Formats: sequence, structure tokens, C-alpha cells
Amino acid sequence: MDLYEALYTCRAMRRVRPDPVPLEAQARILDAAIRAPTGGNAQTWHFLLVDDPEVKGRLGPLYRDAMDQLWKTVYAPRIEAAAAHPEEPESIEFESVRRSAQHLADAFEDVPLFLFGFAQHDPTGGSIYPAVWSAQLAARAEGIGSALTVVLGVFHGPEAHAILGVPPDEGWVMACCVSLGYPTGRWGVAPRRPAHEVSSRNAWGTPVGFEVSQPLWSAGDS
Repeated sequence: MDLYEALYTCRAMRRVRPDPVPLEAQARILDAAIRAPTGGNAQTWHFLLVDDPEVKGRLGPLYRDAMDQLWKTVYAPRIEAAAAHPEEPESIEFESVRRSAQHLADAFEDVPLFLFGFAQHDPTGGSIYPAVWSAQLAARAEGIGSALTVVLGVFHGPEAHAILGVPPDEGWVMACCVSLGYPTGRWGVAPRRPAHEVSSRNAWGTPVGFEVSQPLWSAGDS
């Protein structure tokens, strides 16, 4: 797969089929992940794959409760704004994303594979997120969809650690939970605010020096 195709089309795919992800694909995904850079080449990371129905069954209620708390706290203002102005494009887009995220929570146990990323003594995740993104790009090359989320660790970290058998007192922090599976939807370039609207040069707020009105890659370029 062309690198730019992977970069441009690797969007969050939360609706996936229950079909298992082959071990060969899992191996390629993790082997790509560990090639990513890490501070001081310390490699203080651990990747935990979860496909056991019993383990997913114990994590699912925690994940759903975490999502419920997220809607009631962090996203409460956006939910209220969307309800007040449902016809606005921003409201329509937000509700679409919200339904997708809630679907992942409701169908947690049906997702065939999860990748949990743990970083040691690093609450920022900076030492493992490049590797996780490499894993997601590798998954895209395999035709496997992924979606990164942190809500489980934020709202139910200790309980999830206990279920997953994470060694206590060793400084492990759950950086993320990534769902993996063959998507029910289609790959495509996700709409985003143009790069020049969210970028500056040399000082905050100064023009970046170029404008990108349309994506610089399209399916016809591959």
C-alpha cells in the first residue's frame, strides 16, 4: 500500500465485523509497531492483545460506564449545543461521531481484538504513541480498521489494570485502548479543517505560508 494512501485513509473505524484477526496479521502489526522511535531507545512499553471473550466481558461494562461519564462531563457542553442547534453542520458531524463512539461501547464484547498500550513511568504517552500509530497504519495496510481511545484508563484504570493482570508498583500507565477489526464501512479521506487554518509559522497566529484547500492526496493518486 502507498504510504500516503495509508496516512490519508487511516481514520477511526469503530464499526467492525466479529471476524477474528489472523495471527499473521497481528504479528505484522506489532512488528511494525516496535520499529517506532522511543525516547532514548528505552522501549519502556508493553503491548497487550485481548481477544478472550471472558476478558472482554469483564472490561465491557467498565468501558460503557467510562463512555457514559465522558458524555456527562467532558462532552456535556457539546451535547447540549448539538441538541440546541441540531441543523448546524457541526452538530450533525458531532452527533455522527458520538453515535459511532457509542456503538463501539455498546458492541465492545463483539470487537474481535483490542490492543492495549502501556508505557512505563510516562503518563503523557509520548514514548508509546508513535508505536501505536505505526500499529494502526500497519493495520490499515492489512485492511483492518482501528480506533484509539483512552476513556477506559481515565475513568477505570485501576479496575482495568486488575482485570488485565498489569503488574502493580512498576509504573505502568495505560496509554490507550485500540479496537481492531475488519470494518463494515468504507475507507476514505476524512474531512478535516484545512492545515493552514490550524497551523502557524514562527509565532502563534502568524500565517503558515501556504494554503491547502483540498486534500493533497486522492484515491486516483495511488
